Amino acid sequence: MKQHETLKLFFIINPAAGSRVFDWPAAIDHFFEPLEHSVTKHFLTNKCNATNLKDRLSVAKPDRVIAVGGDGTVKLVAECLLHTSMAMGILPAGSANGLAKELGIPAETQGALRFLLNETTALIHLIKINDQLCVHLSDIGFNASVIKIFESEKRRGMMGYIKAAWRVLWKHSIMLATIKIDDAFIFREAAMIVIANATRYGSGAVINPLGRLDDTLFEIVIIRKISFAEIFKMMVSHRPYDAAKTELFQAQSIQIQSEKKAHFQIDGEYLGKVNKIDASIITGALSIIR
Repeated sequence: MKQHETLKLFFIINPAAGSRVFDWPAAIDHFFEPLEHSVTKHFLTNKCNATNLKDRLSVAKPDRVIAVGGDGTVKLVAECLLHTSMAMGILPAGSANGLAKELGIPAETQGALRFLLNETTALIHLIKINDQLCVHLSDIGFNASVIKIFESEKRRGMMGYIKAAWRVLWKHSIMLATIKIDDAFIFREAAMIVIANATRYGSGAVINPLGRLDDTLFEIVIIRKISFAEIFKMMVSHRPYDAAKTELFQAQSIQIQSEKKAHFQIDGEYLGKVNKIDASIITGALSIIR
């Protein structure tokens, strides 16, 4: 983007995201009123899907498309923009804003809005998992089980997640999994297996210290045992993992076959129980504002 270039901005707003207290549409209008950029706002409804949005975007032909919501909204917008020249931006309006944190987008409103006008864009890879798009992080096992409980609870935010995690901690099961990483097979007992496009969860826990969004590999993190020492490393010290408890591999494709079905999630959306996962990288998939 050339400095002072007038942009056509298309905001896809999820009114149900986050606490619903903050008025993002008003903040957008107030910020852009004195500027020359063109602003269009589209509000998601229960009937919205990627096909509907693609049709709207093909007519509007914006330069940048902004997801105003959490990780689920980001995933929907990414599906619409896959392999297009339109760059995606994010206003972190959800209860979890994992990719926004990954990209260094300010949580503060004015900073997040200014970020949308950055001159730099970059191509990142995504992951195709069981015919669905993964923008951020997917996993099978412990965390997906936590998300299932979290979605049914009234309490949101970090404390709601911690409460759900505490409930799962004492009754989670161990998977017996055959894992094909590219052309090599390994066999593991695991509490959780993460397929990581990014480095950290919305909580700030760095699950994947090797992660980069602009390379040609994604990561697989095998949590062999839930350990408070390993959680401390992820949350605070970021010291190397204990290989007996946590393993990390890089790949372009992976297959997971679990002896029994286990809870499964992609980008914070619980998707039920599965016993088979097929994942492969999509390189140069999405243009994002950096």
